[in-house]
Amino acid sequence: MSSQPRLSALVVAHDEERNLPDCLAALRFADEIVVVLDRCSDGSKAIALAQGAKIVEGAWPLEGDRRNTGIAACGGDWIVEVDADERVSEALGREIRETIGGASPGHFLIPFDNYVGKRLVRYGWGASWGVSAAPRLFSKGAKRWGNQRIHPSLELRGEKRFLASPMIHYVDRNLSDMILRLDRYTTARARDLREAGIPETLGKNVSRLFSRFWKCYVARKGYREGLWGVAIALFAALYPILSYLKARLEDE
Repeated sequence: MSSQPRLSALVVAHDEERNLPDCLAALRFADEIVVVLDRCSDGSKAIALAQGAKIVEGAWPLEGDRRNTGIAACGGDWIVEVDADERVSEALGREIRETIGGASPGHFLIPFDNYVGKRLVRYGWGASWGVSAAPRLFSKGAKRWGNQRIHPSLELRGEKRFLASPMIHYVDRNLSDMILRLDRYTTARARDLREAGIPETLGKNVSRLFSRFWKCYVARKGYREGLWGVAIALFAALYPILSYLKARLEDE
């Protein structure tokens, strides 16, 4: 009788003492928890150690680099990758365990239940502004992140499959939080654009204002969320052109 595959849970965090206790407590079904602490100055390390996590500390300017460092530190045959503002429900934990027991190498997309405050917002996410599903469960060697600061690209290997139970994601606390996130995201994206020599044009980004709003509000049914759908589509539309303008008009 073959032994069960070993499962690692990976969390990458920067000053996440508010989110880490609940996030890590929900990962006890894994064989090991690996926490990558990127320039943390709060109580994140103490919280992770109290949960028995394996700690990796350092400073990584690029999101992809710190995530790849965490993947390399995981000792499991399979890895479930979770952000600090996400929660793995008991149902998802059971499904992950049952799935990897007989799965061939590759990756699984996990659906997301996205919350703004206490409101579940199901529709409208996308176009670099939230996701409805992501490849968060994968066998070792099946996933590698690119070297961008924000929304890094992904290299995926093996068979693509889907889980049914959703990941709970507390995206923002309110509209003001969403605005602050837009500022952070566009600043990081502007740095990537400057390093690449700003390969985009104003005209291309103006066209994205309309195509991305349409994608989120109409194609992804953001209209079903009322004013939240309008807000999500608007921020998705503004993300590219604000990044471009920051790259052209601001210094590091």
